[in-house]
Amino acid sequence: MSECQLTTRHQYVPAPLSAAARINLTTATNMNSSRSSTRIAIVYHSRYGHTRRQAEAVKAGVEQLEGVEALLLTVEEAQTSWDDLASAEAIIFGAPTYMGGPSAEFKAFEEATSRAVMAKGYLWQGKIAAGFTNSGARAGDKLGTLIQMALFAAQHGMLWVSLGLPPANNSTRGSEEDLNRLGFWLGAAAQSNTDQGPDLAPPESDLETARHLGRRVAETTLQFVRGRSAAPGEFAWINSNFAPMSK
Repeated sequence: MSECQLTTRHQYVPAPLSAAARINLTTATNMNSSRSSTRIAIVYHSRYGHTRRQAEAVKAGVEQLEGVEALLLTVEEAQTSWDDLASAEAIIFGAPTYMGGPSAEFKAFEEATSRAVMAKGYLWQGKIAAGFTNSGARAGDKLGTLIQMALFAAQHGMLWVSLGLPPANNSTRGSEEDLNRLGFWLGAAAQSNTDQGPDLAPPESDLETARHLGRRVAETTLQFVRGRSAAPGEFAWINSNFAPMSK
């Protein structure tokens, strides 16, 4: 297979990068290391600790690449760290799914960005974005949360990165240990049994899926930063079209 490989457990993993791709990614990493680390922020809400474990796994995936700095913030911390988020090249959003959408605390953070970010001139325009969510049920209407996050990112002019894994655990060869065992495309999904604490849930396969998302966003962000550094004038129009909103 050219784009992915199939393991004996019906688990899809990315195929090794080509020599040219490895050179390009290494060059991007070296460029950022010589200047400063590329910052990727992870902003999340977790009420019981399960989504926090997912967020920590995303952070671990981001940190698998050299030249990248991962900044992990709760939604409460994020609302006192707007400058840190402004300096990030990418922001990955995470929240549990409650009643078919993100938690009220995460929505409060989203609405706070209207004045703190959007009204000041679309400060997140052109940043990379992605998302993850957790719920008690296997489906749990998690897609509703991921769609809402993607729309939120779009309102800020951000560039959404999908999970990049095909659905797994969907045949007799599949198992609960497969990456993307729940079959989501838009972002990373996890399922935590409602009678288990965050020390046991979500399972390792869901955490590994979250690490995959973190690494994928880091790779995409480094490639984006390298392209912008090579042709800075080509990106000048992005923010020039978004003046601060009138009060």
